[in-house]
Amino acid sequence: MFTKNTPVIILCGGKGTRIADVTTSIPKPMVPIGGKPILWHIMKIYAHYGYKNFILSLGHKGWAIKEYFLNFVNITADIKIDFKNKGNEITVLSDHESIDWSITFVETGEETQTGKRIALCKKYIQTPHFMSTYGDGVADINIDELVKTHIKMDKMATVTSVKPTSRFGNISVDSEGMVNEFNEKPDAGGGSINGGFFIFKKEFLDIVEACGDVMLERQPMDKLVSLQQLAAYNHVGFWEPMDTMREYIMLNDLWNNGKAKWKVW
Repeated sequence: MFTKNTPVIILCGGKGTRIADVTTSIPKPMVPIGGKPILWHIMKIYAHYGYKNFILSLGHKGWAIKEYFLNFVNITADIKIDFKNKGNEITVLSDHESIDWSITFVETGEETQTGKRIALCKKYIQTPHFMSTYGDGVADINIDELVKTHIKMDKMATVTSVKPTSRFGNISVDSEGMVNEFNEKPDAGGGSINGGFFIFKKEFLDIVEACGDVMLERQPMDKLVSLQQLAAYNHVGFWEPMDTMREYIMLNDLWNNGKAKWKVW
């Protein structure tokens, strides 16, 4: 049975070396979009569809993620600290963002690969299914439709298939050296790729555990393919990772200009 209590594992161990200008003191999932960590945006997408049971697989500078949520009320509200009293009394002076999420923080190692990070969360998975995604990408994905596909296909795993936007557009040149198509449209990309936003049956944990310290996208996925147990959900809307400074700037510009398509809440 698939319930709203189905946990969502978010892989939060990334270092963000390609956007080092903004990750010198924070882990990649804490890189901000509009003043909030990209991790918060990802969790808001799932919470919008009623999935609020999160497991955060921590790695590089994971303390910063714990610290953010431990101090969430103080971060999102006006506060007063009275240092005259022993214990430094804190008074919340304004409304603050209210969240009703359950968050389990799992220390999975500094250099651990994504496959083992999921395996190390096994003891916290009590439901027949669980979801997982990366801590550095946003989309206007319909989680309910993803779940429907997973249930309909009845395979051990479902991966979200996306077509990334082309960075430069493309042109088509004929045999005479003449351009017969000049395409600067934002959807001028290539084929489909793994967009994250997975759903797994619980028994997948045995496979990923047996594979050892490997990337999720390598031996565990290959095993599912060989068993014909990997289905795909085709997402045709907005999807964008934050891997480069270009993408960091673009996602912040979209948010600041009210054009953040992933803001489904």
